[in-house]
This record gives sequence, C-alpha cells and structure tokens, in this order.
Amino acid sequence: MNRSTFSVIALAVAALAASNAIAADASAPKTREQVKAELAQAVRTGDIMVNGETGQKANEMFPGLYPAKPTFQGKTREQVQAELAEAVRTGDIVADGESGLKLNQINPGRYPAKAAVQGKTREQVKAELAEAIRTGDVVADGETGLKLNQLFPQRYNRNI
Repeated sequence: MNRSTFSVIALAVAALAASNAIAADASAPKTREQVKAELAQAVRTGDIMVNGETGQKANEMFPGLYPAKPTFQGKTREQVQAELAEAVRTGDIVADGESGLKLNQINPGRYPAKAAVQGKTREQVKAELAEAIRTGDVVADGETGLKLNQLFPQRYNRNI
C-alpha cells in the first residue's frame, strides 16, 4: 500500500470519526445537513485528525495542501508597554514565583486599592431564582448537568 492510498484511507477514517463526534454533541442538536456541511468544511480546511498517535490534523501534517489559517493580530509595542506600566503602578506583577503572590498582595499599603464590584441585593437574587424555577432553568441532574427545561421541555414554555 503506497503512502497516498494510506493517506486517503486515514482521511476517510478521520472524517468518519469527526462526523460521529460532531453528530454526537447532545448540547446542540444539529440537522443532518449541518453535520454534512461541517464535515465538508473540516475536510476542506484539513481540520480533521489524521494521526491518532500524535493527534495531528491534516493541515498540520500537510500545510501546503490547505489554505492558511487567519493570523491573530497581536498588540503593538506601545500597548504592551502601557499595560506593563499600569501593572507596575498597581502592583499587579508576580513577586514570588513559588507562591504566585503579586506585589499588591504582599504589600497592599504601597498600592492603590482595587475598586470593589457592587454585588446583587438579596431581593435581586431571590427574583432571579424564582424566574429560573418558573422557566425550568435550574440544574436537574448533577451528573449530566441538564436543566429541567431540557429534561422536560413540554412542562416549560420558553416563549413566555
């Protein structure tokens, strides 16, 4: 069996595995057409695993065969220097590598205090809980993490 035949077989197996993984996503049910479109996109861009031992994708093993991924636009030198100056001013720099404590945690009196975020009132929390119970937006099963309105959609009308 030559290398190109092996690659084609590996791609087919990976595509099948990817389609099963995509189709098995219970949190977001998709139509057959959506799954087929996602698989076609993954095959086109090489975003499917072809080497099970290393976990490499086709576009990593054969980058010349696939379109280049868009590059991430990083920060400018001035932005990084401004962030560093702000971190030095507020003491938000790691002081001790072993403990991971920052300068403003070791010497809080030398740096300005961080503004406290205003929390919710007891009444707001109670109102949110009552609304979640009414709509079934509370976790019903700790093992799966499913909510009541997911387990019993007929009991909860989401259009209210």
